[in-house]
Amino acid sequence: MREINWLKKGVIYSIDVRSFKDGNHDGKGDFNGLLSKFDYLTQLGIRCIWMAPFYSSNQQDDGYDVTDYYHIDPQLGTMEEFRLLVEKAKANGIKIVLDLVVNHTSDAHPWFKTATGTPGSLYHDYYIWKAEKPPHDKEDLVFKTIEESNWEYEPSISAYFYHTFYKHQPDLNMTNPRVQTEVLNIIDFWMGKGIDGFRIDAVPHILRDKGDSRFSGDPYGLLGDWRRAVLEYNEHAILIGEADVEPENYPDFVQKDRLTALFNFYLNNYTFLALATQCADPLFGALKRLPLKDRRPYLNFLRNHDELDLERLTEKERKQVYAQFAPEPSMIIYDRGIRRRLAPMVDNDHRRIKLAMSLLFTLPGTPVLRYGEEIGMGDDLNLPERKGVRTVMQWSDQQNGGFSDVVPQALKAPLIREGKFSYKQVNVAIQAARPGSLLNDTQTMIYIRNKENELFAHGEFMLLNTDCDTVLAYAYYLKNEWLVAVHHFAEKTEETTLELPIHGNAAPISLIGTARSAFSNGRLIVELGAYAYSWLIIRQTP
Repeated sequence: MREINWLKKGVIYSIDVRSFKDGNHDGKGDFNGLLSKFDYLTQLGIRCIWMAPFYSSNQQDDGYDVTDYYHIDPQLGTMEEFRLLVEKAKANGIKIVLDLVVNHTSDAHPWFKTATGTPGSLYHDYYIWKAEKPPHDKEDLVFKTIEESNWEYEPSISAYFYHTFYKHQPDLNMTNPRVQTEVLNIIDFWMGKGIDGFRIDAVPHILRDKGDSRFSGDPYGLLGDWRRAVLEYNEHAILIGEADVEPENYPDFVQKDRLTALFNFYLNNYTFLALATQCADPLFGALKRLPLKDRRPYLNFLRNHDELDLERLTEKERKQVYAQFAPEPSMIIYDRGIRRRLAPMVDNDHRRIKLAMSLLFTLPGTPVLRYGEEIGMGDDLNLPERKGVRTVMQWSDQQNGGFSDVVPQALKAPLIREGKFSYKQVNVAIQAARPGSLLNDTQTMIYIRNKENELFAHGEFMLLNTDCDTVLAYAYYLKNEWLVAVHHFAEKTEETTLELPIHGNAAPISLIGTARSAFSNGRLIVELGAYAYSWLIIRQTP
């Protein structure tokens, strides 16, 4: 398996251009706005930008309803502005990764319009059809409380088409070789623009048999085809995937030169269970169950642009998380997840937010940071479905939070204006000027992670037993150096003793955290306050 070192050694920052910064004064984010804030990203220390879809779309699902894969939504920018963005990123050592949305298109895509409007068209088989709705028509519904069936009637041809997500997003028939070629053409087009790879949306759904469409061979082979396609342009390019599956299935996606890495939904679920129960045991057990610990092809995250999907938990465990972080029915979505950002879930307790951030930057794998998490942005539950966590970036306490200089009534993206998470209370400018703020502490964590990236990327990972069920500890070992990360999930002060296979009395060096520690003859004693965390380096004498 080809190893991509830059992915293991950096931090990915997730951006939706629509919501980041308005640069052309029309009330909506765009490429010019992103370019104007590039210094902020370099100072934060991130090494890669994952960009949400910015292709032409029907504007029904924040870009995930594509109408043209080869053109940029004109409200967001031009191809020349995108070229300047790629150029700026390369000059600053930052990679650009695009969202590849090929499980489905918009029903306004020309392929679908031709499929329904031209009898006998080749595009008809770009989608999945049935003359009659099957009896079991809800088995793979993703939006169970919104959509009623996986099959939607199309009156123009008196047939039903298949959709995994919304009814306006018909699934592509990936068993069709012509569709497979279309995907390769899309990859070829954007790799030719100088990007560094793709994040593939909804990977397990792409590889499923649907309706009467059946793969003739191993569907996972498509991932290998797409990986080879990106490597033809750039030997360091990556292909990362959204795959919310059990950890035992991870190797199916990342072995044999398939995906470079995948988003670790499983570990994400048990991180929130540990935070909710204030007990380290769930996360300790989850880490023991993870496969491929030597390679660590994981992308760890706290929140993303969707709901906090808790499908990997049992019903009992899910209820425990709901009780702490989503006590109101309006906070729960699709009967499986939470539609909130992290800060409101923990009642804006910055001790707990920083604890979660420390986990993000030290757990085995690559950290992925959603825009606004570094300042503790909130959510707007008055917005429908997932849109509550897609409010605009809050730059300052000036008009529109510094996102746009249009009059407030002309803003085309939602902004949090009221309450303790309003732009007047939570913004970059205030936190940048305040020592010990969430932003500054996050920047410090990223700086130290970058500085110690050899240990995080290539060190031998090992879980450490503790004598306290509220404390999680693990270490990375490389070339006589140990980096030990300790996290305390509860409010009561605790002292824990860790056993390390190190001889002598080397003094621990504190990288981050205020915990008191002492080391002697293989025993590391750490005293942790409420929701405390500590990163320690111990150098073993050869």
